[in-house]
Amino acid sequence: MSLVAGVDSSTQSCKVVVRDTETGALVRSGRAVHPEGTEVDPQKWWEALQAAVADAGGLGDVAAISIAAQQHGMVVLDIDGRVIRPALLWNDTRSAPAAAELIDEVGAAEYAQRTGLVPVASFTATKLRWLRDAEPGNAARVAAVALPHDWLTWRLRGFGPADESPLGPDLTALTTDRSDVSGTGYWSPITGDYDLDLFERALGHAAVLPRVLGPGEIAGETVALSLASPDEFDGDRADSTPETTSASFTDLESPSNWVPAGIVVGVGAGDNAGAALGLGAGDGDVIVSIGTSGTVFAVTATPATDATGTVAGFADASGLFLPLVATLNAARVLDAVRGLLGVDHDELGRLALEAEAGANGLVLQPYFEGERTPNLPNATATLFGLTLASTTRPNLARAAIEGLLCGLADGLEAVRGQGVVVSRVLLIGGAAQNPAVRGIAAQLFDNPVVVPAPGEYVADGAAVQAAWALTGARPEWRISLAAEPAIDFRPVIRSQYAAHRV
Repeated sequence: MSLVAGVDSSTQSCKVVVRDTETGALVRSGRAVHPEGTEVDPQKWWEALQAAVADAGGLGDVAAISIAAQQHGMVVLDIDGRVIRPALLWNDTRSAPAAAELIDEVGAAEYAQRTGLVPVASFTATKLRWLRDAEPGNAARVAAVALPHDWLTWRLRGFGPADESPLGPDLTALTTDRSDVSGTGYWSPITGDYDLDLFERALGHAAVLPRVLGPGEIAGETVALSLASPDEFDGDRADSTPETTSASFTDLESPSNWVPAGIVVGVGAGDNAGAALGLGAGDGDVIVSIGTSGTVFAVTATPATDATGTVAGFADASGLFLPLVATLNAARVLDAVRGLLGVDHDELGRLALEAEAGANGLVLQPYFEGERTPNLPNATATLFGLTLASTTRPNLARAAIEGLLCGLADGLEAVRGQGVVVSRVLLIGGAAQNPAVRGIAAQLFDNPVVVPAPGEYVADGAAVQAAWALTGARPEWRISLAAEPAIDFRPVIRSQYAAHRV
């Protein structure tokens, strides 16, 4: 039995799945946590990858591996391959003024035509402009710019600073894929080329950019990599103490077993494109993902060029395109209201289902951390419709779920506006497992809603890439469904929300 591994290096954690190449059956998995915050030292991702691989039983029997990761993160390297400063993540909004500057200089319509995007704080180009203006000394040192999955793939293949990596700091060995690079703001999904004018406009000078590989291509092969000693390693497994994490390393047969030589390394992907690949999404499927961020995206044959910036015209990981709308406020909306009510997520759902559709007029506009869609980086959350009758715990619980889903439903309408025909909505992410979220989604979306069985679909998409690189053919692994809630469309929910739209 040939095995492949897929990695999801997300905002919150690193997940590893090991699957059978032929059937896609899950053999084993592992996980490790990432630090919180909107800027993170990439070394912490590297340590978490080591811990997650160990938690998944190692790579000794794995023939191929690929890494998907959070998009847009700015990893800047100096000439020696060292990370210059902590990476700014997608959800770091300090570059919002830089985004406005770039739009003023180039024009929104011109940006959309050249890159499929209109700059917002999330995209890498705006973070590079921020770096140029806020930290000119660091900006001047930048010799290469990578995305999180680019950097992890490069390190996995044995590259990095000379005192840390067997192959040293060959910056020209950096690779990326079309899905992830399409979220930078300086690459065109239409032409397949970097727009170096836009890149240098952002950073202020030229630098090495990763070579863009196509779907199913091979980034390279691994060389044998040794683990740091337990004393040097400070990552934590998600379900263990640091002491048991260290023990997991000493239990390996040999330090070099962390990465054996000769494993095929796939091209990797951005997280949303990885999820689409893992789900086997096809024509007519729109994916609504409720995680740290909320996303609405579809796989299409036609690129999107939305001059309003609402729909990002990304590329996908299969050779097609991935029009996408993202919101900053997703599952954390439920976390905030759950905490306010003093209940767990199950009880939040039960409370919500006690209330009528529309929560008796109570509407939560859930911009707790600013918002990306609409582009309101300094916004805050607002609760509308408070009356003596509407101010109840069930109504507040339901308003939280409705507000979260209404923002995503607005995203679905924007994707439709790019010519996407919707046959069904695939609801994924941790919050999709809550029966109340499923049921209210079926009242709010005017298309059938299906809920795939719980899974690590981003890591699964990376595993698909690994199998594709290993065999030369994209595998077709079966996906099972956990629920298909009955259509129960209630227009009042969205009409109330629209009345308070900014």
